[in-house]
Amino acid sequence: MSTRALFQPFLLGGLTLANRIVLAPMTRSRAGIERLPNALMAEYYAQRSTAGLLITEATTISEQANGWNESPGIYTDAMVEGWKRVTSAVHAKGGVIFVQLWHMGRASHSSFHQGALAVAPSAIKINGDFIHTPNGKEPYEVPRALETHEIPLIVADYKRAAERAREAGFDGVEIHGANGYLIDTFLQSKTNQRTDAYGGSVVNRYRFLKEVVEAVSSVWPANRIGVRLSPNGVFNDMGSADFREQFTYTAGELDRHGLAYLHVMDGLAFGFHGLGEPMTLDAFRKVFHGPLVANCGYTQETAEKAVAEGRADLVAFGRPFISNPDLVDRFRNGWPLAPDAPMSAWYSPTGADGYTDFPARGAE
Repeated sequence: MSTRALFQPFLLGGLTLANRIVLAPMTRSRAGIERLPNALMAEYYAQRSTAGLLITEATTISEQANGWNESPGIYTDAMVEGWKRVTSAVHAKGGVIFVQLWHMGRASHSSFHQGALAVAPSAIKINGDFIHTPNGKEPYEVPRALETHEIPLIVADYKRAAERAREAGFDGVEIHGANGYLIDTFLQSKTNQRTDAYGGSVVNRYRFLKEVVEAVSSVWPANRIGVRLSPNGVFNDMGSADFREQFTYTAGELDRHGLAYLHVMDGLAFGFHGLGEPMTLDAFRKVFHGPLVANCGYTQETAEKAVAEGRADLVAFGRPFISNPDLVDRFRNGWPLAPDAPMSAWYSPTGADGYTDFPARGAE
């Protein structure tokens, strides 16, 4: 493949992507307290629709899944109607968009749930300073360990969210299994100390994700479903000594499903737990034979190299897309990138400020 590898089209689940550049899922907190996708969000995604694939910000599958101020959901009719506005705006620009399905698990707080504790595989608290809640900064809490009989109910929530995603006009879904949220905490021995069928071995710790994939696959063809993993990540107090064994097994099992892609946060820009050598794309290529999406800290140059050498099929960019809605054109033409947006703009519910007000080149 040429040095213009990022600009080659790619066939994904019967969809022809215009290039190998992916808009990474990034929580931006513009859905309001009702968690409804809106016209501003439609504008934001349409501005970035030249990416080969857009993956939405993490989107909660139920009330129980919530835990981030003003992030969107996909569990009510009104939410579906809001997302229709987004998907229509993206499709009108020729874009392809998947929704990322999210359950925050222990990274939530009772303030989001009328005093009920967040749920997790085991009652193990995040070791961190505080969480942002509707009441301001509050300390992390010890979550409630899910009863075995409750787990299929959450699997059913994923299925219903997948159904609503189809109704909303998405082209596919991504299951968020990364960054210390519910699925990731089931996968990892640090946070899963269960003794039932969902814990105690790499096989059992994978069971919850397996059941979620199977449930979502009853709604969507497998080649329209992606899964995101973060084997090297430390976010939300993650990192397990047996991470390599767990994620090698998990990727190999996911390979059996014929998924649209496996989205791996292989880069270390988001933090590294340091429990051995980091897992690379090469390690995943050995056990997962479908498309691989690379993520975390890539530049145009390192992304070109990863795709040209066959280590990745697609590369997701997060932070550069915030202040460069026309990132694809800037990469293609060798134009300089706009300065990174300040962190204060990333998650602030400030309307267009720091969200849709970054101009494309030529409109600056």
